[in-house]
Parts: sequence; C-alpha cells; structure tokens
Amino acid sequence: MAGRLRKFFQKKILLVLFIGFALGLLVLIGFNRSVEYTSTNEFCESCHVHPHVTESWKLSTHYDNKSGIQVGCVDCHLPPKGEGYLVEKARLGAKDIYGYLFKDHESFNWEAKSTVEQAQHFTYKASCVQCHANLFPLTLSAEGQDAHLYYSQNEEELSCINCHLHVGHFDPNATHESNVGFGKDMQENREIYQEATAVSKHETFTEKIPNTPVSFKMVAIPGGSFAMGSPENEPYRNEDEGPQKQVEISPFFMAEVEVTWNEFLAFYGQTGAEGRSTDTEGTRMDGEVDAITGPTPPYGQPDQNWGMGNRPAITMRHKAALTYCEWLSQVTGKTYRLPTEAEWEYACRAGTQSPYFFEGNPKDFSQDKLWNKLFGADTTNINSFIIYEANSMMKTQLPSAVRSNPFGLKNMLGNVAEFCQDWYAPDAYAKLTDGVKDPKGPATGTEHVVRGGSFKSSAADVRSATRDYTKTEAWMKTDPQMPKSIWWYSDANMVGFRVVCEFDEKTGNQ
Repeated sequence: MAGRLRKFFQKKILLVLFIGFALGLLVLIGFNRSVEYTSTNEFCESCHVHPHVTESWKLSTHYDNKSGIQVGCVDCHLPPKGEGYLVEKARLGAKDIYGYLFKDHESFNWEAKSTVEQAQHFTYKASCVQCHANLFPLTLSAEGQDAHLYYSQNEEELSCINCHLHVGHFDPNATHESNVGFGKDMQENREIYQEATAVSKHETFTEKIPNTPVSFKMVAIPGGSFAMGSPENEPYRNEDEGPQKQVEISPFFMAEVEVTWNEFLAFYGQTGAEGRSTDTEGTRMDGEVDAITGPTPPYGQPDQNWGMGNRPAITMRHKAALTYCEWLSQVTGKTYRLPTEAEWEYACRAGTQSPYFFEGNPKDFSQDKLWNKLFGADTTNINSFIIYEANSMMKTQLPSAVRSNPFGLKNMLGNVAEFCQDWYAPDAYAKLTDGVKDPKGPATGTEHVVRGGSFKSSAADVRSATRDYTKTEAWMKTDPQMPKSIWWYSDANMVGFRVVCEFDEKTGNQ
C-alpha cells in the first residue's frame, strides 16, 4: 500500500507542487490585497469616526499643498514597509477594532488624544524621514534651519511632531511661530483701577492692580507651627518628603488662587511697553533704571487654546514668575514674592496633617489598585477639592470648579503645579533644625521647588507633602529658538505660580 502511494506521488509530484504553488500564490495575493484595502484612507475612515478627523486632514498641508502630493493615513500612522509595517498594522488594527466594537467613542477625550504626549504613540519618525529626507532644503528659513539643527543634535530625545504636530491634521488655532499678537486687547472696556488697595492690618483683602481692570483676592494666613513633610507610613511617600521637621511660620498673605491669565497679561502688557523686543531675551529701549523688562512674545500659544481669563496662567519660566512678583511689588507698593516651600505646605495643609487637607486615603483614590481599575474608585470627595488626571479632561480648569481648603485657598493641590522660591534639594528637610522659623531652603541649587501637582497628576502625586522641581532641560526640549527663551517653557503646560504678600510695615505690621 505504501509503495503504491509512493509511486502515485512520484508520478503526480509536479501536479502536487503546482497545486501547492497556486494555492500559496492565491493566499499571498489575497493577503496583499487585504493589506492594500485595509490601508486605504476610506477604510481608515470607517473605523476612525472621531470628530473632524477627515476634515482636518483635508485642510492640512499633507493633503492640500503646492506640490499636489497627498499623504495618506498609513503614511504617517504606520512605519515604512520593511520596518515593522505589518506588525504595527496588526497591533493597531486589533486595538482599533476592539475600540470600535466595545468602547463608546463619544466618551473619548479627543482633545487630549491630539496632544504630543498621545500623538507620539501613533506616528513614526521613520515615516516622516522617509518623505522628508533633507532637513535643510534651500527654501528653509533661518529660523527653520536653527530648529532643524537643534533637532539633528537631539534626535534621540525629539520627534518630528514635537514641532510639526498639526501638519497632518490642521488646527486653525495652533500657532507655530513667535506669537507677537499674544495678549493684546485682553482688558478692553472695563473699569480701570487708579490705586492699589491700602492694607493696615492682617486680614483678607482684594488687591487692585493700578492702571488695569484686574483685581484678585489675598487671604490672610495666620502664623503657627506644623510638621513639614510626611510620616514614613504615608501611602506613596517619596524619600525627599522626610524626615519630618517641626517648622514655625510667621503670618503672611497668600493669593486665593493661582495667578490667572488676566493678572499675568496685565503684567505682560505693562512691562512690554517698557521695551520688550521680539527676540528671545528682550531689551530695554528706554533709559529708566527702575523699568522692569517683562517677557518677550511666546513661541506658540501658551494657554494651549484652553482659554485665558480666570484660568491659571501657565508655561512661564521661574524667571518670569519672579519678574512678575517684582513688578507687582512695584506697582502696588507692597512686598510680593513667591512662597517659600515651608509657607506653601503650611498654607496647603491649613492645620491638617493627613495626606490631603480633606478626609481620604490616597490608596482609595489611586488607579494602581486592581479593585479600583476594575470597578472604579469612589472619588467623590477628592473630585470636589482637586483637579487631577481623573477629572481634569487633561487641561486646566477654572478655580470655581473646586472647593477651598480650611484657610480659604483653592487649587493648592492639582490644576497647575506651583513654583516656590526655594532651590530644590532631595535632602533639604534633613538639613533643617527642628523648630526652625520661616526656613528659606538651600542657599544654592540648579532647579527650583514645584509643589501641588497638576491636572496631569495621579491621586498619589497631589498629596500635601509631595515635592517636585523644575526640569529646565526637559521643559525646554522643543523650543526651536536659538537661543532658547528665558521667559517661556515649551514643554511644561502644567506649571504656574501663586503669589504671597509679606505682612510687614507696608501692610500694617508695625
């Protein structure tokens, strides 16, 4: 029997090989056709139903340009063929199908998914370079040459979309140039204050900025003592939060909310009149020795198109915050400055010593716990006090969205992280003497303390004791200017600041 089968196959071997080859060829052709079909723009549109995806693409330079070349979905959102194309296509395709069938696309935060942080997971540098092989074409402007030179020196840390985020999907509000019109005409048709508020005793007052329509509330913070830092058994505690030290704080005033765009633009407008140029550093054009030179125009849109008004001002560097305080002191006749780290934590805790200034355990709010991931955490309490990653929609919110802490301060935790005047040191608390009064932190350093967490932070990182610091190099990574701005961060849309006013002879402390 076996011999007859062997003879049969020997006689029919060519037929068997032909049939196998034909079947393999058909499978290969079918597979290739399916890959081509599922790579068309029309097929992509059938699953990617988020708002304006096709419309914004057709308005972009990848679709409508002088050369007439059209760049399709897979040209950007998959790597080049031969560089993991099929693997990524299968991975992303499976993810897209699952999302299309089992998730509610109406609940997605498309605005957040359009940011650089999210977009870099769905675009590929190799695909950009495949089309744009020459980074220094003859038509490139001087500013573009500087930017591409910086990119070529930092390719491992940067992606093309750090600067060219909207080339594939047009955003009419995006600004990719020096924003010389920023902040103009923001304060029209409102009552102008002629004088600052006179303060004669330690009580809450509303400050008025002279020659502007802007006012803001300053809360009287009583003096007292507290344990600075966190106990060793506090959930999610970091090493730089200890050891705890008893600290005494003198009375002072602190702004109810972070400096708003209304307040910052009053400063921006007035100091600009004293000689702000359009270069990155700015020059004083007049001869007044007491003139304060403020920020130069930012590159891009600092508010991220989230809105200005009473939203917290963001993306300015520590130098800009210090200069704002100097200007505010000059125009009001008081002593304004950034809070020390000790003042900040004392005001945040407002007499409490728990992880937050309200009742709650960080573990109960955190998404790290499997139970919370599967069934959701009860975040009712934290949501009423803090704007953080779980409720922020990944952008800043108005102060009215939260309740005050026991001292009457809003957004001490979350919304935007806040500069302190101290230099940062991980062992700063270890060097404090127990019972020290009004400590001011290390005498020198390279980065400054940042406190409070932001709209991007987890529940673990918006505790009262959580410490952070400026990251100058990382937060300036995509500034294309040469030299880089000394006033504005390019990669830190979650940082702002809050002012304090000293209770001194200018405010009634005789």
